[in-house]
Amino acid sequence: MTQALLLPWCLGLLGTFIAEAALRPPTTAPWRRSLAALAVHLGTWGVFYGGFVLVLQRPWFALVLFLALQLVVVQSSNTKSKTLREPFLCQDFEYFLDAIRHPRLYVPFFGIGLAIGASLAGLATIIGFLVIEPTLSSRHGAGAFLFGTVLIIALSILPLVAGLRYLPACRLDPLDDTRRLGLFSALWAYGLMARRPLEVSASPYPPVPEPVPDTARLPHLVVVQSESFFDPRPWHGGLRDDLLPELDALTEQALARGRLRVPAWGANTVRTETAVLTGLDQDTLGIHRFNPYHQLARRSVPSLAAELRQLGYRTVCLHPYAASFYQRDRVMPRLGFDDFIDIRAFGPDDYCGQYVGDLALADKVGSLLHETDNEPLFVFVITMENHGPLQFDNRAENAARDLLAPGAPPLPDDCGELASYLAHLRNADRMAGRLRQQLEAMPRAGLLCWYGDHVPIMPEVYRHYGEPDGDTPYLLWSSHGRTDRPQASTPLEAVQLSQRIWQAVIHEAQRAHDGWNQDHREQA
Repeated sequence: MTQALLLPWCLGLLGTFIAEAALRPPTTAPWRRSLAALAVHLGTWGVFYGGFVLVLQRPWFALVLFLALQLVVVQSSNTKSKTLREPFLCQDFEYFLDAIRHPRLYVPFFGIGLAIGASLAGLATIIGFLVIEPTLSSRHGAGAFLFGTVLIIALSILPLVAGLRYLPACRLDPLDDTRRLGLFSALWAYGLMARRPLEVSASPYPPVPEPVPDTARLPHLVVVQSESFFDPRPWHGGLRDDLLPELDALTEQALARGRLRVPAWGANTVRTETAVLTGLDQDTLGIHRFNPYHQLARRSVPSLAAELRQLGYRTVCLHPYAASFYQRDRVMPRLGFDDFIDIRAFGPDDYCGQYVGDLALADKVGSLLHETDNEPLFVFVITMENHGPLQFDNRAENAARDLLAPGAPPLPDDCGELASYLAHLRNADRMAGRLRQQLEAMPRAGLLCWYGDHVPIMPEVYRHYGEPDGDTPYLLWSSHGRTDRPQASTPLEAVQLSQRIWQAVIHEAQRAHDGWNQDHREQA
């Protein structure tokens, strides 16, 4: 009985280090790690091995199953590091369920062929071991099987608990923490820290100045978080100068504009979304910076929508995708939104490519502006048209040729992602122009804020042209126009944009109030 359990345990422990060695970027060699990190690795393997044996009663099957699952995590981490410049985190385990619910968003980046092959190989392995390997209880008796298995689990818990207690502190730099601690220790450390509740001591928004603005003078506010939006002209160099005419015009007349430093690359939209909607910085969020909506689905925090609702705004979130994705159906009400409009408000004719198009969203905003019943409206729009995987959207290849500068060489054959992206980018530009027209047509003043949540995922394109720096553009425009000279480009953090929007709302209300007083003085 002892040999039946210990031989697979020893070989499996060696196998875990071999599987971990496939991580890219690589981790520190085991013999260079702290004793605590090695104890966590040892304990993790032992506890899971014992648990699998307890359920399966087949130690070799337990060994292969654990290593297969570890390799899935390793491959997921390598893919994530390649596309998002960040390794696999404990918070990412939930994305395996999301990949089943929303396969289009995840499976193509992992590799459809690899996903199918791994699933078939896993099924064959399960069937094979169930048929070939006899159970321990049938060979050694139920008592001996239970005693040996529980003993392995108990002995493995000791180094696991001790190692976690003395594990070196994490720096909340996923690449560095995974490299120093190893895969298992980093996953445990981040998972335990994520159990701590988010604590917010003060609101990041300045108080409303006296007198409190009259709702009749508050401007409509439309904030657009444009999916994967950035300006590719400085990065590529071969695109037409008039690629984004509507956004260029808005930028020229903006109250504020510049580069936005966003806390995400290629994905993880909710990191930027949280920064803009709450103004909470990375230090305040702590470990929850990697997926803030885990906490925001359970507790309320100061937010832009809640502050505006206290002023008398009707607050609406508009996102043409499943409301449950990222738990937005639970988060948005806690952030102060009266209504959340999701994919159910759109039909087949509203699609442009794989997702609901930006122009359909602009039309929906227009209908909301006309339904305000003389109250100020705040609409937060989360677009989807530019969302990847762009390699499956080749409808724009011909249109992209027209977006290249005269004399620029054609796009390489493996840069179809960029061709699709540029065509959809033009629709984002048209959306901005349509929103401007809608706000200008309103009797109430209007503010439009536009920004990108992160740069797009285009690994093949970046191999040709290099990676962009990760910043996205932002602008804040008023239908009243500028009151002074053109604004200089000012870089902002995403959390600073949240506060800048709040200040612009108060400023516009005060300007409307001052204008009303001036008109009455002149009439008197």
